[in-house]
Amino acid sequence: MSTLQISLAVLGIILLAAVLAYNTWTYRRAAPKRAKPQAAPVEAAPRQEPNLAELADFPADFSGHASANASANFSGMADLDGVGAVQLSAGAGDDSDAVGVFLADDPVLQASASSPTSDTLATQPQRPAEAPAPVADKRGALDALIDAIASLRLDRATAGEIILQVQPTTRRAGSKPFQVEGRNYVSGQWEPVRAGQRYVLLQAGVQLANRLGPLNEIEFSEFVLKVQTFADSLGAALELPDMLREVARARELDQFASQHDAQLSFMLRPVRAAWSPGYITQQAAALGFAPTSMPGRMALPAGTAGGAAGAAPLLVLSFDPQAAQAEDLDRTAVYDLLLSLDVPQVPQALQPFTRLCETLHTLAAHMDGALCDPDGNPLPAAALEPIGQQLAEVYATLAAHEVAAGSMLARRLFS
Repeated sequence: MSTLQISLAVLGIILLAAVLAYNTWTYRRAAPKRAKPQAAPVEAAPRQEPNLAELADFPADFSGHASANASANFSGMADLDGVGAVQLSAGAGDDSDAVGVFLADDPVLQASASSPTSDTLATQPQRPAEAPAPVADKRGALDALIDAIASLRLDRATAGEIILQVQPTTRRAGSKPFQVEGRNYVSGQWEPVRAGQRYVLLQAGVQLANRLGPLNEIEFSEFVLKVQTFADSLGAALELPDMLREVARARELDQFASQHDAQLSFMLRPVRAAWSPGYITQQAAALGFAPTSMPGRMALPAGTAGGAAGAAPLLVLSFDPQAAQAEDLDRTAVYDLLLSLDVPQVPQALQPFTRLCETLHTLAAHMDGALCDPDGNPLPAAALEPIGQQLAEVYATLAAHEVAAGSMLARRLFS
């Protein structure tokens, strides 16, 4: 074999290796990003039992005192240069108000004292026990602002077991929630009817509006039929609201709510390689998101930021549910994810828009993503500031109408 043939063979092998290396590099670059393996948990060091011989060497009057104070201050929003606008959409049928968006810390009295001696206890005056304050007549979940309420008066105090047996089993009148409450004969508070309690006053209510629209005449008639049957079973005196007035109120409430039902949505799309479902889940979990019962959906609980129990999540992250249920999550490609904020469901005091911006900025930086609107169009950087100003106006308007964003009324209306 000549020198020329050997040179050509070597050159061919080099070219073939280069082509294979390029194809491998291209495949790996285009493959979805995978979740990083988690580090193995560090085993705790075995507990060291104290040496009784060494403890005996300490003086008998040895004493010590230690105190520590810790505080954390979370403030500010990450710089969102290059991050853009939002879709501001109006839903139908809600009236939620941002009353109570300002957090005011009540003063807390703190006191500490050393253990009193017997002489001190003998001379210290005993503080008389305080009598419990009388319980006010508080209304329960039903509210005349968003509910049409019918009153039922019983001839005598009736056991909750009897009322539960005859009350309507369904909890809806058409598309509107339906509730029954009783005024506790002992405490005077309105509450869901419970066994073991007695009631002389009852009230039944149907919600005037929600995101499915206002209460209409057919739904109100269904409500009246349920309440009338319920009252007849108990022999109660029934007082019904006027249908025309309540339906008119429902339409006004729905019109106002539809103008202030703001829902924000941002999309993140990969700049280069696609993402795998496992990679998205890992990145979101690092920011506090938790999986939900729906595939491809994660939520940032409001409770971690001081939200009320049962409150809606602060933020919701979602991606293709079919990809989330794929057999091989590391090889399945996801080309976008959506981050959403349901404005009326979250109190302004939790600064949800700031948290939304911070989360978008962090995910975009860590996942090499580009911010877009829900349709996939790139967003300009100047769009965030006016959106924040619009949200402040929405919260203020809702507050002026006595329904706090994130409150029970808001969660019922914007649902």
